[in-house]
Amino acid sequence: MADVLEVNDDNFESEVLKNEKPALVDFWAPWCGPCRMMHPVIESLSEEYEGKAVIARCNVDDNQALAGRFNVTAIPTMILFNAGQPVETMIGVTPAEEIKKRLDATAGV
Repeated sequence: MADVLEVNDDNFESEVLKNEKPALVDFWAPWCGPCRMMHPVIESLSEEYEGKAVIARCNVDDNQALAGRFNVTAIPTMILFNAGQPVETMIGVTPAEEIKKRLDATAGV
């Protein structure tokens, strides 16, 4: 079972920006109800895309500079990165099928 990768200021560049695989980063906070609603979706995607894409979470309370760097002003915000660049942004509760459609297009699955 694949675990969702926790990213922060220290490992974001190596795990997301310099990774050869596409990466989906869920910017969230523990106090955010809609964020908690997305957790099972993110966990499921982590299993489904194991080896094909990086599925990660970033706690915005603990990593405010990182959230600011990518203009995260509302949570949950999911940003899809490819070749180190943000290519898609999804804000709010997003159906798994919509996320998968965007991941598949980026990952070439």
